[in-house]
Amino acid sequence: MERYAGSWHRAEVFAGYVERLRAESLEETPRVEGWVPSTTLWYVEGDTFLGRLAIRHRLNPFLRELGGHIGYAVRPTARRRGYATAMLTEALPVARRIGIGSVLVTCDTTNTASRKVIEAVGGVLEDQRGEKLRFWIRTGP
Repeated sequence: MERYAGSWHRAEVFAGYVERLRAESLEETPRVEGWVPSTTLWYVEGDTFLGRLAIRHRLNPFLRELGGHIGYAVRPTARRRGYATAMLTEALPVARRIGIGSVLVTCDTTNTASRKVIEAVGGVLEDQRGEKLRFWIRTGP
């Protein structure tokens, strides 16, 4: 994101960024060692960007321990309005279509807001590892 942020106002740069994000969901796309295919979703209202969410298609040892299947962020000016809960809720059917029956979602032990989001969407605490809480959420019936 930082690579493109300074020049997103140029349509061809933004299009290149979107193309790169789409390619990251494909198994055959070359990627940094240790990274897995992922699907990025944006949460917008009209033309206002509110947040983003990444669904990692599988877990590697690092993701199983600390990162999980889903990571999300809401822009600071849009926080505390229910967007994170909506984003995570809407991501579950997408994860199910990818073939993930239950997603692992983690948060810092000190991040009460994120913990509430995860629990509101049905997250069941499995354990704490270091400074991370690890929750599982079923993606469907």
